[in-house]
Amino acid sequence: MMPAPRLEIDLDKIHHNACTLVERLASRGISVTGVTKVTLGSAEIAATLLRAGVSALGDSRIENIEAMRLAQVPASMTLIRSPMLSQAKRVVSHADLSFNTEIEVIRRLSLEAQKAHRTHGVVLMVELGDLREGIMPDDLIGSVRETLNLPNLVFKGIGTNLACRSGVSPDVRNMAVLSELADSIEATLGLTVDIVSGGNSANLHWALSGAKIGRVNDLRLGESILLGRETLHRQPIDGLHTDAITLIAEVIESKVKPSQPSGEIAQTAFGEAPSVTDRGHVTQTILAVGQQDVDPCGLQSPAGIEVLGASSDHLILESDNDALSVGAEVTFQLNYSALVRAMTSPFVAKVMKPVSTHNNFSS
Repeated sequence: MMPAPRLEIDLDKIHHNACTLVERLASRGISVTGVTKVTLGSAEIAATLLRAGVSALGDSRIENIEAMRLAQVPASMTLIRSPMLSQAKRVVSHADLSFNTEIEVIRRLSLEAQKAHRTHGVVLMVELGDLREGIMPDDLIGSVRETLNLPNLVFKGIGTNLACRSGVSPDVRNMAVLSELADSIEATLGLTVDIVSGGNSANLHWALSGAKIGRVNDLRLGESILLGRETLHRQPIDGLHTDAITLIAEVIESKVKPSQPSGEIAQTAFGEAPSVTDRGHVTQTILAVGQQDVDPCGLQSPAGIEVLGASSDHLILESDNDALSVGAEVTFQLNYSALVRAMTSPFVAKVMKPVSTHNNFSS
């Protein structure tokens, strides 16, 4: 009997999505760094991405990179979140490259790389409007100079991140600025900027629109591969699977109940003020999964079933069809928020669906 709740992960569909995006972007001269952060460094998913042709793996947590190293995943690995000072030694030991914004951290990476007799690659992230991480453009040349002067470090390139904190869309203007910065570094300092990482899945519309790509030669893709959607408006990407990962949860109660609560109304368990319309008696179902395991707002339920709400451990549904029986299972598609929480929860099993092709690191 299959465990519940569980994420069912279809490696064939993930491979198809990754391969399709790798091929489309290759035609534009752009390579793909496969982002594994939402998968918690899954060796199986990492192998699938590599088999599909991604050029490297990227993760925001050094713990996930360490897990993939332990599993002997044969790939260049980049820490795509600025390293913590306290983790500099681990970053140098296990990541080939890291994205950086603070010279104090870069100096620490240099020190730890010297101690370990290793060379570590540095990509400098630039702030281009989304107001998350990044060096201000006017300060970039100085940061490159300082990085070049530090032993056991190699300046590899520049990158930026958009559409995460503030929703700023990658477009012709801000991508042109990134290209101009790469040109300026080369002209001023007489070196080659190998990597110009334009951003994440939000860049796909720009990258595949036919616009001039300029110097951008890498994108970091995670959500678009795993969920088959672009991330500006969460629309399905033509030709990709949107159900490569699904959540299955089990029914633990199914009853006809009033739709309107009775008694004095205060806040819910999560501090919300409930707003309920009286619809008479309804068929209500409870699943054994909750806020601790998944973002209920990120679930797409089957036709005829509506998510009414959730507490820590209960997901409440309403069905306009026959009541779901206790022990039955309900399958949901997920958005990124729901996937992140479900993948992180130790109470949600992760089940890899059988693959139709031989999926290992040597293929």
